[in-house]
Amino acid sequence: MVISLEKVNVFQKKNLILSEVSLTVNKGEFVYLIGKTGSGKSSLLKALYGELKINQGSGYIAGFDLTKLKSKQIPYLRRKLGIVFQDFQLLSDRTVRENLLFVLKATGWTDKQKMDDRIQETLAMVGLSTKGFKMPHELSGGEQQRVVIARALLNHPDVILADEPSGNLDPETTREIMALLHDITKTGTAAIMATHNYSLIENFPGRIIRCETGRVFSQN
Repeated sequence: MVISLEKVNVFQKKNLILSEVSLTVNKGEFVYLIGKTGSGKSSLLKALYGELKINQGSGYIAGFDLTKLKSKQIPYLRRKLGIVFQDFQLLSDRTVRENLLFVLKATGWTDKQKMDDRIQETLAMVGLSTKGFKMPHELSGGEQQRVVIARALLNHPDVILADEPSGNLDPETTREIMALLHDITKTGTAAIMATHNYSLIENFPGRIIRCETGRVFSQN
């Protein structure tokens, strides 16, 4: 089990967004987080990667106790997580390779050869072996999202947290990205993906968790 939440309340500042959240996610599982805009999907993901504090209930992810998480521990937690945003958040003044190198250095890698090898490995996994020298603006939206997934994979994460990763992509590119994320779970990495796109669920099955009226429900 890589995630376990028991009667967790999620707050934004002093506002209660989700109450009594209980859920578990196992290794290699693909989970959809669905619900209307403002239903708390992004807030739940933020609680899982340490951006929002959990001070009620019990919560564990990738071996970290979220209720006792200190600020200085958050970078260590995030080494165990791969975070994929809708708006890419790539460094626009650096090449693809430099974007990935930045993350490795920030998460404690020091061996140049090992860093080069890992960058090449992750770019190959997402089908971008020849694009390391490109600047982000020279890539299509789908290619940029593949770089973001490569960045998320660098530290062999236990869990990938994806917030509307296909929101800015055309249908064909979306299918490619979904196939890639599903393939990643076959290696044992779990994935939780917030989405509005219900057609994805039909084509790429996974367990569904629904955010509604301040609560979280497991549908299957």
